[in-house]
Amino acid sequence: MSAIDDLLKDMETKRDELMVKIHLGSKEAQQEWEELEKKWEDFTAKAGVEKSAEGISSALGLLKDELVQGYERLKKAL
Repeated sequence: MSAIDDLLKDMETKRDELMVKIHLGSKEAQQEWEELEKKWEDFTAKAGVEKSAEGISSALGLLKDELVQGYERLKKAL
């Protein structure tokens, strides 16, 4: 398994856990979730392309950081 596969699996697990909590959360949390979902779609699309490259591009790294921070904010809010 590549580093990108490991990263995707870890982030997908966190995403799935939060998805369950979001349905019970506040409207603000739901709005942030919707924004993160758009970034998730962008991230997974770019990660698919990056699998054939030698490393993760800086843009993909920044997007990953945004997702991780957003998930952590939601986790703390819930």
